[in-house]
Amino acid sequence: MNYLEYAGFLPAEYTKNLVAPTSTWWQWRDTRVHVNRSVAPDAPVRVMIIHGAGGHSQALWPLAAPDASDDLELIAPDLPMYGDTVTPDPAGVRYDDFVDLLCDLVRAERAADPRPILLFGLSMGGMLAYEVSARTRDVAAVLVTNLIDLSDTAMRATAIRYSWMGVTAPYVLPVVAPVLGRLRLPARWFEDMDNMSNDPQLSRLCATDPRGGGIHMPLGFLSSIIRYVHTPPQAYRGAPVTLAAPTADLWTPAELNIRFLQKIAGPTDLVMLENCGHFPVEEPGFRKLRATLINVVRSVAPAQ
Repeated sequence: MNYLEYAGFLPAEYTKNLVAPTSTWWQWRDTRVHVNRSVAPDAPVRVMIIHGAGGHSQALWPLAAPDASDDLELIAPDLPMYGDTVTPDPAGVRYDDFVDLLCDLVRAERAADPRPILLFGLSMGGMLAYEVSARTRDVAAVLVTNLIDLSDTAMRATAIRYSWMGVTAPYVLPVVAPVLGRLRLPARWFEDMDNMSNDPQLSRLCATDPRGGGIHMPLGFLSSIIRYVHTPPQAYRGAPVTLAAPTADLWTPAELNIRFLQKIAGPTDLVMLENCGHFPVEEPGFRKLRATLINVVRSVAPAQ
């Protein structure tokens, strides 16, 4: 599915003049990473949008993509297993690879172009943006819709499709992963794709998209994301973090994301997206999400 199918779920006023993505490729280790871009050499800040476990770059493109009048440059990578990225060994992909890839991509982008980079992460992409900022110290700002901390038992119980699975996974998966880690099973068995959106049709699109929620995920990946030790929020020394929390998120409730935000050392901000589900397309929250993105971009733009 391409970005136009996802754009159909947004208010029409936001999609009339969307800039279409341009496909580019970046070699990372043995993986050919697909990166969608909108090129705007005069834009003061570049935005890297990071998708979660049920999406890919084109699925999120309409949420951040500029229209013809915006002075905004967007970078949207497809993580391994997702989108059009070519991964020679999908059964061997682990969460650590996502973190390492994104850190290297930020460094490569900054080396090629000195303009500030804002990381915009949605769903699982929010915690990835947080971690990349903590590790690279090469990011100007972080905007996220979720901070899914799977070391939190309550978050784990709601983020994984069945609460009992979330409770037992840290004990069961390390035992089975050495033997069955390369076994690939439908991602929807582990992810609550019914609550990806509060619009059943959008949830269905995400769940059946063969480049997104319809992938087959190795058990070793699920084990790795649950066992991954993120930078403790009290030790965070990265860029300022803004959480734009959907108030009607039925998958990872806002209060659990806010709980992590409140522990972060350093500047943070909280914006509530009224009426928005996990995939935040509803009004009036979507309008506020777009306004927040523009405000954060302006806050880190170099003085003219």
